[in-house]
Amino acid sequence: MIQMFHVTKRYGHDSVALSDVNLAIGKGEFVFLTGPSGAGKTTLLKLVFCAERPTSGQLLVTGRNIARIKGSAAAVLRRRIGVVFQDFKLLPGRTVADNVALTLDVLGVSRRDGNRKVAAMLKQVGLSHKSNSYPPKLSGGEQQRVAIARALVNDPAILLADEPTGNLDPKLTLEIMDLLRDFSARGTTVVIATHDNSLIERYQTRTIGLKEGRIVEDSDFVRSEALL
Repeated sequence: MIQMFHVTKRYGHDSVALSDVNLAIGKGEFVFLTGPSGAGKTTLLKLVFCAERPTSGQLLVTGRNIARIKGSAAAVLRRRIGVVFQDFKLLPGRTVADNVALTLDVLGVSRRDGNRKVAAMLKQVGLSHKSNSYPPKLSGGEQQRVAIARALVNDPAILLADEPTGNLDPKLTLEIMDLLRDFSARGTTVVIATHDNSLIERYQTRTIGLKEGRIVEDSDFVRSEALL
């Protein structure tokens, strides 16, 4: 699903966000992307989402070469990628159902089909009873589940989550992580950027460690000491 070959990303002449990164993440994998602040986690996610382009090297996402994708083709690729942000990015003046439907509206999905997909997705994240509520009336965990539902409603091949539990308490954090793990088990490739070493130790899944823009660890389970 995601392949990087000697990928480097520079901002200006002096700032190197990623340096000579080689990486392959397959279908249905559940992967943590970890490392200290400034390690390059967010930059890597942006490259996968086509929000940034590599300075050098090759990046393939669902078999497409990012360097060769232009204009509308990049938008088409993004439709296969769901993104969950730490700050949720929900529209406060629109209902939960409307927020989840935003992706489908952009894609031109009919209202009938859209309503069906939204209802099914809200059921999966346990929020059917909140479909007509507004985000400011929801708890932090509920808002994050709405954001996840919005990211997944179009059945993306890849889900990227940038510190998705950074604002949640421990109990809600585990609920969100279990939910993401469930979607991975169904075939969605899930990549989660986090600095929370307790999650890495709890889930013991593949962990890619970044430090100063380089991959310093890539294994099925990395203890937090390895990245210090």
